[in-house]
Amino acid sequence: MSGCTAPIRGHRTASAEAECPVCGKRNSYYSSYSPNYNSSSSSHLSVSSGSSNGTSSKDRKKPSWSKSTSLVSYTPAQIKILTPVRENVEQRASTNSNLRDIFLCHAWDDRNGAAKELNNLLETNGVSVWFSEKDVPLGSNLLREIDKGLVKSKIGIVLVTPKFLERVKAEGIADKELSALLFRDLLVPIVHNTTYEELRDVSPLLGSRSGLNTKEETMEEIAKKLAELVST
Repeated sequence: MSGCTAPIRGHRTASAEAECPVCGKRNSYYSSYSPNYNSSSSSHLSVSSGSSNGTSSKDRKKPSWSKSTSLVSYTPAQIKILTPVRENVEQRASTNSNLRDIFLCHAWDDRNGAAKELNNLLETNGVSVWFSEKDVPLGSNLLREIDKGLVKSKIGIVLVTPKFLERVKAEGIADKELSALLFRDLLVPIVHNTTYEELRDVSPLLGSRSGLNTKEETMEEIAKKLAELVST
């Protein structure tokens, strides 16, 4: 068996080392093995990362009312929450084709902030919204106009904010709208900048209703889901 030539010739250059019957073969082995090892490791990490994302993606689904071209996905919990509302939408739409899509219930103090933002996003997605800022004529009876809006809408959404909770405590207009929406059982709470725990402290009945939350997804994403929900 040939021995290492380093003691005789030295390995001062790469070519000299390559000609050595011992060291040359050893380096050849590692050079051929190392890339495969790195490639395998890289591939393994890539697959693991993809698998994790894939699992998360599989958890989100499309409900029966979404169009085949829709890119919006829902959690199983959201589908469970919204399915009864969707059934009521279809029932009401079948008996009255002149309904507004959504009645937006909000605190008066949010009319130029979060409520306006949500209204604009819904309208951008083709939703017809009853919004007090544009649907209550000057000098009209506010409570009467609210009643009309509730009757003429497929569903109601309640924008639950800190200001809304204050209004409910004070039994203001928001409380009047809330009672009517709960009675109709066509309600989707949208929790924004607060929590369900705080909501339950103020209104256990409304707090018992699950809905959508801007802590979990953006207002834009919520608007798209509501748009699909009322589309008939």
